[in-house]
Amino acid sequence: MKKFWILLACVSCQMLGVPDVASDQGELRVSFMDDCPTRVQEDVPDTSDFLLTISGPDGEVIYDGPYGASPESMMVDAGSYTVFARSSDFAKPAFASPQYGDEQVVVVPSGGVADVKLTCVQLNAGIRLKIDKSFLDNCPNAALFLKSSAGKLMYSYTEKRIAYFSPGTVSLMMSDDGADKILLSRELQARTVLELSVSASGKSHNPSEESVTIAIDTSRVWNQESYVIGGSGSSSGKGHSVSDAFTVSQALASLGEEDVWVCGYIVGGDLTSSSASFDVPFTSRTNLLLGPRSSTSSRSSCIAVSLPSGSVRDDVNLVDNQNLLGRKICIKGDLVEAYYGMPGLKNVTDYELM
Repeated sequence: MKKFWILLACVSCQMLGVPDVASDQGELRVSFMDDCPTRVQEDVPDTSDFLLTISGPDGEVIYDGPYGASPESMMVDAGSYTVFARSSDFAKPAFASPQYGDEQVVVVPSGGVADVKLTCVQLNAGIRLKIDKSFLDNCPNAALFLKSSAGKLMYSYTEKRIAYFSPGTVSLMMSDDGADKILLSRELQARTVLELSVSASGKSHNPSEESVTIAIDTSRVWNQESYVIGGSGSSSGKGHSVSDAFTVSQALASLGEEDVWVCGYIVGGDLTSSSASFDVPFTSRTNLLLGPRSSTSSRSSCIAVSLPSGSVRDDVNLVDNQNLLGRKICIKGDLVEAYYGMPGLKNVTDYELM
């Protein structure tokens, strides 16, 4: 009889969903840091649109998709995991293609939590050429190329964009009348952009007799520092247009700002002072939750939005528009410290679905 009751108890625990305490699993959480400085040289996507790949101890990919659609946490087998977030994939040299992101290796302990905080820095390197008129006069038939082991780019005389390469050796080459010559090679590090001035002197058009000068403009060797959408602290001047809207993280750090745009994902509604719903069906047309990614299911990560009567409420409330759950939206209003017991956006006047 005792054996029967022990077996029944074990079966009952499994049926009720009680975790197996002997399970060799842990929790993995991935998010972007909120306190990195913002410094933008090029346009990059919102971090919610970054590509996220999480690989397990054996190299098996357990998630591969947009960061904004990734789960806030996942239960995984204990072990080492590689987390790689990037603004875009970058495999070969390309113009105007800075790649931002972060890659970290983390160990998920059995029965514990691994909390990955991603930064957002430039992962590749760039070169910009300034081609002097003297080079055009003395080498009219020459072509300039930038080359690495992954490929090469021809740099035309009218090109103004930065050429981006994976970190490593990049060479500046000149091709003239079928003869190729390496003018300069440099080992480029991630987060750097090098500017080179190219000039030439000499009367002969024979490449071997030309004197080509490459000058490194040290004032234009700069580091592309951290780029984070969602930095904390003062955001003076932000939020006054859809293109410069606050993210949810920035909004949470900028309470008190009025008549500003906030962009996020519609993740829930039916707010009370202590709860919220993240699943259909919904019963309240007067409010909704704005989260930092479409998979957000934590009230503390969100902004509560008050929907005023009229077209805004009619268009985006989740009772009549259940299809908007998980949809990205920008909403204009005043950021307040408390609405249903949490940071909120009130006096809403406009919105834009993305």
